[in-house]
Amino acid sequence: MQIGAPEAAVNLHAFRRSGVSSQSMKFGFWSGVSFQPDLNLMVWQPRGILDEPHVEQLISLLEHTEDEVERPFNRYTDLSRLDAVELTFKYVLKVSLYRRLVYGERSIVKSAFYAVDRATARVALTHATVTAYSPLQVKVFLRKSSAAKWLGVSITDLELDRFTP
Repeated sequence: MQIGAPEAAVNLHAFRRSGVSSQSMKFGFWSGVSFQPDLNLMVWQPRGILDEPHVEQLISLLEHTEDEVERPFNRYTDLSRLDAVELTFKYVLKVSLYRRLVYGERSIVKSAFYAVDRATARVALTHATVTAYSPLQVKVFLRKSSAAKWLGVSITDLELDRFTP
């Protein structure tokens, strides 16, 4: 397992120099992820098959962003556009324990998961259970509006498509 592999990291300074709006960043190398510094919010909407390599890439991006930005930020994961989940319980458990340990004593952040079926709910609920009583406050939602309310943003703020030119 190569969680947090440095070769998948994103240079946020390069995005700033390249003219990407400081109001929001869409990580073009890997569609489905945006960071909105004005809202302190990272949005991830994976598509296709959720498997270990995709999770590893996201964790690397997440850790790099945590190290680069000045303030802690909340996270929103929309699992509604997945075709399949190919993650074992053991892998999800391992990743969740890893994130709990690596995030450590940092400031409290909220991580909302929008799940629409049993497979996505299982992944999100496992992560929420393992990270309970840590600075990573994880909740699983069956409605986007409830997730938006808990995160203190609008439903529109949770949509990636609003950044597409």
